[in-house]
Amino acid sequence: MEQQLFSISAVAEAFGLSVPALRYYEERGLVRPAARRGRVRYYDHAGLQQLAYAQLWHDDGMMPIADTAAVMESERVEDRRALITGQRDEMLARIRRLTRAAAVLEHMLDCRTDRPLDCPMTGAYIRARVDAALTGTEFTDDFLPGHADEPQPRPAKPGGRPPVR
Repeated sequence: MEQQLFSISAVAEAFGLSVPALRYYEERGLVRPAARRGRVRYYDHAGLQQLAYAQLWHDDGMMPIADTAAVMESERVEDRRALITGQRDEMLARIRRLTRAAAVLEHMLDCRTDRPLDCPMTGAYIRARVDAALTGTEFTDDFLPGHADEPQPRPAKPGGRPPVR
């Protein structure tokens, strides 16, 4: 029984990729066509599984292509765990920075002062940052109360206005 083959354009469309992206995946060793007919690449079911596995790491796991290739090429679970742990730790650090950035923006949106430097929190932060820069001392970022990696609840004031911080 002959196996069913799928053209590169059909595979790209089915998997939400462009043909150049699928070619790039091939260049990086993430997927291999089962056959070529002229200039057209064709993929079998095993190739589609390999592509779906690459997408699991690259798209769903948000791993760079190089790390995706390294994970896919790894033959030992310990090697994969080391790669995955590093990627996860970097991602969690980015999440903490993004969470803090969102909290800073929330504060700036909630601040009711006309001049941000008049805000007790913003003004103190800016003055401390300038002082640290001018004295060459380490700047301790304490702009937000509590832990920057934990979202702070925002209780509503009577009348539906957010609290002034």
